[in-house]
Amino acid sequence: MAAPRPHAVLQVLPALVAGGVERGTLEIAEALVGAGFRALVASAGGPLVAELEALGARHLALPLETKSPAAIWRNAGALARLVREEGVAILHARSRAPAWSALLAARRTGAHFMTTYHGTYNEGFPGKRLYNSVMARGERVIAISRFIAEHLRTRHGVPEQRIRLIPRGVDERRFDPARVALERIAALRAAWGVPAGRPVVMLPGRLTRWKGQAVLVEAMARLPGDALALLVGDGRPGFRDALLAMIAAQGLGGRVRLVGHADDIPAALLLADIVVHASTDPEAFGRTVVEAQAMERVVIAADLGAPRETVVEGETGFRVPPGDPQALAAAIARALALPAAERAAIGERARRAVLAGYTTRRMQNATLEVYRELLGEKEKILGE
Repeated sequence: MAAPRPHAVLQVLPALVAGGVERGTLEIAEALVGAGFRALVASAGGPLVAELEALGARHLALPLETKSPAAIWRNAGALARLVREEGVAILHARSRAPAWSALLAARRTGAHFMTTYHGTYNEGFPGKRLYNSVMARGERVIAISRFIAEHLRTRHGVPEQRIRLIPRGVDERRFDPARVALERIAALRAAWGVPAGRPVVMLPGRLTRWKGQAVLVEAMARLPGDALALLVGDGRPGFRDALLAMIAAQGLGGRVRLVGHADDIPAALLLADIVVHASTDPEAFGRTVVEAQAMERVVIAADLGAPRETVVEGETGFRVPPGDPQALAAAIARALALPAAERAAIGERARRAVLAGYTTRRMQNATLEVYRELLGEKEKILGE
């Protein structure tokens, strides 16, 4: 008699391009494979498919990036067929349109349905709250921060017994100052034309209005001294052009640079003296904040959303009112004026806090436990 196939978990999301949702999908696929599950991912595809399959997971191509009701209905049928053919035990949705398809497929097949709630989601249009609510309908709903857990309770009325608080994590092996060779930092310094000894303020993040790059530009206009601000990341060309015009109008061409995408984020962070998070909308988690903290950088974060949980004022970083260039400039000046030993101590405390509560392995183990909870299993968690 043939041995039963291992349980299959099917994660669904629009596509596998760069981003926190996509990276989390790969991290959970890696954990599933390591724990003996079958790891399946359905999406419209993208550059991360090869990396996913190298982990031992399977990718199943479906047009899950489409949002029309007809497409959602068709995708529900396709997912239901996959559930039956592959013996999928759990459908794990990470985005709204695919979640509606997965919910319908789960109802048709009896598979478990769970979600990870990755953002607060805009509700500016009629019917948007209903559309968003699918992310709160899982048998278990993973909240990626205490901020999101509270949002689930107050906005959607999700009972406590269905919420599982599992913060996002960083790979402490990749984001480790001791593992970054000096040559990697020197290569970025040369590529970006950063003189040795010049203070560097860095804002890593996609170029989009709510990420607050314009707030940092305004802060640099108020900041005395010769600190150099680096805006690291790509984004909409229109917003990039608007930032360049703002920089020119403020006479900041020699003090603020848009350097584009960086493949080597750990080395980029070590190039910075101060890392800024300046979002004007609340972050559901704020992965760049904990990445910088893992690299022992001093972080100045906007005082809203989940970074309030990871940046302890004066201990593991500093917080400022969102959208306030004057307050941000004052905080940067204070941080740069700190003795080097004091800045280093803040960075060391920040890394210890990340290792204690915000690692990839911790996030993977906690998510595996949710899967096993749904399946009624009591196996040992990954790595223990």
